[in-house]
Amino acid sequence: MNKNIAIIRGDGIGPEITEQALKVLDRIASKYGHTFVYTDVDMGGCAIDKWGEPLPPEMLDKCLTADSVLLGAVGGPKWNDVPAAMRPEKGLLKLRSGMGVYSNNRPAKIWPQLAGASPLKKSIVDKGIDFIIVRELIGGIYFGEHKTEGAEGSAVATDILKYSEEEIERIGRIGFETARKRKKRLCSVEKSNVLDSSRLWKKVMHRLAGEYGDIELSDMLVDNCAMQIVKDPSQFDVIVTENMFGDILSDEASMITGSIGMIPSSSLGATSRGLYEPIHGSAPDIAGTDTANPIGTILSAAMMLRYSFDLPKEADAVENAVGAFLDAGYRTADIMSEGMKRVGCSECGRLILEYID
Repeated sequence: MNKNIAIIRGDGIGPEITEQALKVLDRIASKYGHTFVYTDVDMGGCAIDKWGEPLPPEMLDKCLTADSVLLGAVGGPKWNDVPAAMRPEKGLLKLRSGMGVYSNNRPAKIWPQLAGASPLKKSIVDKGIDFIIVRELIGGIYFGEHKTEGAEGSAVATDILKYSEEEIERIGRIGFETARKRKKRLCSVEKSNVLDSSRLWKKVMHRLAGEYGDIELSDMLVDNCAMQIVKDPSQFDVIVTENMFGDILSDEASMITGSIGMIPSSSLGATSRGLYEPIHGSAPDIAGTDTANPIGTILSAAMMLRYSFDLPKEADAVENAVGAFLDAGYRTADIMSEGMKRVGCSECGRLILEYID
């Protein structure tokens, strides 16, 4: 198999963690007879410094002609004072919109080797944490109209939250189809007691449920869902929700698994081309210190192999190697505990390569 992968190394720890993921992909290609060609793309703060904007059109074109995109991380305090329309994160929003990836899928799974790292009580963790949040990605308040009017001292800011039935239906179907491949339980999360957009969301989800008789659909208000994730995460299988709610809930869910550094994500649309990235940020405070955890990025590469390239055996090899790394007692700084063997970013990548072999 020959695949062209657009690589966005980004800012902060992005280049370090991406480098380890590329080494893993190279090892998989060598072992299983594939060819992966990498095309570097500038996005985020580094693109602002180099090109004057967070995602130049020619860089977006490189992503649109690739078979998939692997992203490290973007942003940092260096670019906090640039105009809002030019912030590094705007490049990410432009990329998601340009690629048409409307479904962000974030697993929240605790590795048994890291059960002690969860901030939750052992009695809660022992019941199991293994669910996935399906987040609508290119609609809602992040993509609505934003404006601030009036003089200083009396200004009024407005952000528009808007969803069409079509947008809700397409992400709803992703939620139902994902549940069909898991435990057949889908929880639709909204704020229908307050928001018109959520009432429409709920109406569309229940209409779709008629087509998925094998799936158990439940509804939950977003504030209750935030509480239930820390009270009893074992109750969830698949959560489907809108953009901003999904952004917040998926970060909460990642922390109950022990470390945000372990969590990958995929963003998919109508084609097999996807955007894959860890859910953590650029962590500029530790950039260049070789202490970052590259596992979230490595597991994102495994998701690419599985979901965009239809290579489940190769994805299993990567995930099993990560499991072997943890079984052997190796830990990066963010998941370190007493009695374990601390390693840096590059050594973590090297050891995972050994376990792939």
